[in-house]
Amino acid sequence: MDDQTVKAPRRKIPTAGTGTSKTLHVPPPLGRAEAPDGNGWADFMTEAGSPFGDGYSIAKEEAALVDMFEMDSPEKDPRWARYTLLIERKELLAHHKTNYRLEQGAEKEVQYIDAIKVTALGSLVNESEDTMSLHTKEAFRMFMGRRQDPEKKLPPIIGAKRCASAMKGFWAQSANDNPYADWALLRAVHGLRQFTREIIKLTDQYMGQLRELEAKGLSFSVLHSGQPQSVSLEFKSPYGYLMAEFTVDYDYFIRVIKTAVRKGRITDVEAHDEIRNITRRIRGWMEELARFDRFLWRSELTRLSRSDFLPGANVEALKRVEAVTAIFGPVPADIFSGKILPPYTKRRTHITDAERALLDRVGQELAAADAQADAAADESSVQNLL
Repeated sequence: MDDQTVKAPRRKIPTAGTGTSKTLHVPPPLGRAEAPDGNGWADFMTEAGSPFGDGYSIAKEEAALVDMFEMDSPEKDPRWARYTLLIERKELLAHHKTNYRLEQGAEKEVQYIDAIKVTALGSLVNESEDTMSLHTKEAFRMFMGRRQDPEKKLPPIIGAKRCASAMKGFWAQSANDNPYADWALLRAVHGLRQFTREIIKLTDQYMGQLRELEAKGLSFSVLHSGQPQSVSLEFKSPYGYLMAEFTVDYDYFIRVIKTAVRKGRITDVEAHDEIRNITRRIRGWMEELARFDRFLWRSELTRLSRSDFLPGANVEALKRVEAVTAIFGPVPADIFSGKILPPYTKRRTHITDAERALLDRVGQELAAADAQADAAADESSVQNLL
């Protein structure tokens, strides 16, 4: 096929005043149109961005003719033609709005019966069940967690499934413009990325030792379960799937470590210490997420939002601010101002530059107040020592 047949046609840029331009049409300040019902011709005011091709301005005409709406006999007023034109244009605009809504904004080439089918579309669902296969008991425990046993001999363990549920809750709270929910999500994602990097690094390290044996002529495979178990994933947020991916990375890491032991690369003690070290830190991170979840869903804090921190907030808002800062400390300024947001958020707040500047200022004030409180506490500690 010749290249010329697939090239896009060259665009011709119209000169000023010719052709069609995507720039905003600015009509002359006054227009003229025939009034309905043979009432003659009427002059009217125009505006840029008018829904009418002649630039007719409903807002300006309503303001100019506002007194006629209160008249007992407006037809006797010399502006009657202009008034009837206004009524006609308002009805025409309302008609167009109704049609647009009923036809779902479809272009005129689309039949109405096809256009309305968009409202009957169902929500997106999985074609098949999402699952996760695990091979090791360590990974299963990491995913399931463990609640307090009846005899209280074993400590409870926060699992990845519960963390995924907590992150889903933070994700939902972000719709209320909750800065602490954003903070919790960012800390969750930071931990996920940090521990994933560490796990992959360790996995590659021990896999490298096994590959060294392959270079000598020994071919070893990674251990796997004779009966791997499939876990159904029913997550309702993207964070749940991030936790699932993290769990299978952890599972593969355990398999590689145990392979290294089986093949005589490291000792049982070395493997135990390696697994215990990173698992202990992962559980500490999960405990932190559970703490955010435990407090942010308390009835006193569920309505928390950035507006609570702004000047003019009511008494209930001030109580929420006092409580949450006492529990977690002040949220970092860049998170409070919205400069840093989680990768997935339901926050849909569109703010002006002035509002963003106000959030920046309040965030900086919160950070400064916290730093001052810390400095005062340190000074008090020094005085106590002296």
